[in-house]
Amino acid sequence: MAVSYSHCLQSLRVTPRTRLFVSNVDCWRDNRIMKSYSPVSASSKKPHQDLSLEAKVETLLDSVKWDDKGLAVAIAQNVDTGAVLMQGFVNRDALATTISSQKATFYSRSRSKLWTKGETSLNFINIHDIFLDCDRDSIIYLGKPDGPTCHTGSETCYYSSVFDLLKNPQGEENNNLALTALYSLESTISQRKAEVASPQNGKPSWTKRLLLDDKLLCSKIREEADELCRTHEENEDKSRTASEMADVLYHTMVLLSLKDVKMEEVLQVLRHRFSQSGIEEKKSRATQG
Repeated sequence: MAVSYSHCLQSLRVTPRTRLFVSNVDCWRDNRIMKSYSPVSASSKKPHQDLSLEAKVETLLDSVKWDDKGLAVAIAQNVDTGAVLMQGFVNRDALATTISSQKATFYSRSRSKLWTKGETSLNFINIHDIFLDCDRDSIIYLGKPDGPTCHTGSETCYYSSVFDLLKNPQGEENNNLALTALYSLESTISQRKAEVASPQNGKPSWTKRLLLDDKLLCSKIREEADELCRTHEENEDKSRTASEMADVLYHTMVLLSLKDVKMEEVLQVLRHRFSQSGIEEKKSRATQG
């Protein structure tokens, strides 16, 4: 059973007179206890307050291997698609602000100041978790973007394939996003869907046939799902199961394209669904229904 969690970090503006401390409110996130943060000025602290948790936060920040300028690399990654959105630099205050505000915050080397992604465009990156690498000199902001991350309007800042540029050095940037296999497939299906509206020359591809024939598509989804189940019932090897699952996934993604549903939306539903208990999830479905 999945353990429910809530985002209980309170916003914090880091100033010279403000210190970061952790309150005693416990929140569960992915089976791990998270602590909520709140700002406390030196003048407002009560003598009896336990500052041991504050010391833990400071110890965490101390453990990061900041470079000689007090900076570390921070990479923002989409929590649902896995897409690398952007890269920037952070210092202690930027990381502390990100933890407390749950908005991806960086340090501008050119302006010598903190900046929060989305403060101008409103395309914030809403933080779900933060990871340090094994050497503690690189950070991942795992979050959900409110819109395009790149200032060019692209979904991510990574859209120039080095191999494509080497093949055609004089060519324009092809806006070939750095996508995983799953999202590359989704992009291809989307392209085929756009081509369906144009006059067809010759025999259509299998994807276009599926896009044009609802009965064919639904019959193939049912057929492939049955074959997937038979790999279990007939104790076939795992390579056969993987192959049949690939067929199910491909055909269902064609249906999703017809319904204008992105895989990211499906994965977001899964993330929400499995971040709460089964009872809570069933209640939410009843409310939505």
